[in-house]
Amino acid sequence: MTSVPALIVIGAVAIPVVVYLFLGVGDRMLRLLGGKSARLARPWFWLLVPLAVVGIILVYPMIETIVSAFRNAQGDAWLGLGNFAWAFGGQMRGVLGNNLLWLIVFPLGTVLLALIVAVLFDRVRYERFAMTLVVLPTAISFAAGSIIWRQIYEYQPAGRDQTGLLNALWTLIPGTKPLAWLQTGAVNNYCLIFVGVWSSLGVAALILSAAVKSVPGELVEAARLDGAGEWRIFFSITLPHITGAVLVVITTELIFALKIFDIVYVMTNGNFNTNTVANQMYFELFSSQDLGRASAIAVVLLVVAIPIMVINIRQFRAERSR
Repeated sequence: MTSVPALIVIGAVAIPVVVYLFLGVGDRMLRLLGGKSARLARPWFWLLVPLAVVGIILVYPMIETIVSAFRNAQGDAWLGLGNFAWAFGGQMRGVLGNNLLWLIVFPLGTVLLALIVAVLFDRVRYERFAMTLVVLPTAISFAAGSIIWRQIYEYQPAGRDQTGLLNALWTLIPGTKPLAWLQTGAVNNYCLIFVGVWSSLGVAALILSAAVKSVPGELVEAARLDGAGEWRIFFSITLPHITGAVLVVITTELIFALKIFDIVYVMTNGNFNTNTVANQMYFELFSSQDLGRASAIAVVLLVVAIPIMVINIRQFRAERSR
């Protein structure tokens, strides 16, 4: 019996060979056929392979997930809209509320900090060094960054040595007690969101920094000659010119906030009222083994993400047409 690694190696060799032979023989037949019909058929023939790959990897799983969302936990009987009723009621309301908090605070925090970094660093001589420090966290995976910040947020009861950096600094203030940052409902979600902002700030700052540098310098100089202050220049000249880049960053961070999983899973595993939709989907599929509910959550995420992706694509096309 052939082992799985051997099957993978055979597939990695056989599939490219089959595709190459298929395209080679098919294109030769089209050449022999000739005429207008061959010229019209050739582009579609060459698109067959990528379309097949897209269908197998993207379209088929999406359709299967949508169908499974209307079935029971085992996927062998129809349940109708029961899974969607569960997805918007009961314990899921708190989960949806947490995701809504991510959708509001995370993009706003990332964009505001990235704007500050892009505008201020554009005016200093050590911009490259400063930008390198901001971009460095992007070299760390979200899971690794979450482990680092979980140690920083570490909590020990009052009277014991604080092993977490944040509580060690916090308790230096007279009269303060150590705070369980990841267990306290008033702050734990914001602590998780801060980790997301910390991990995403570098890429957002690079995008906005490039946009700020594309603002015509003569407009800025003319505004200064007219007596405009820095705030007026920013809101009247800089911000209108970089609106497209800001929208790209916002929509990108919105999609990230919709499917946030690794930070929550590593730092709290959804406990202490920090659960998110993606984390709940993982729990339903792998812990509760409820395929129907997990698929319903996936469909909800897909439906919410589609408008954001459409806005992003339209903005990208608008930028290219300028």
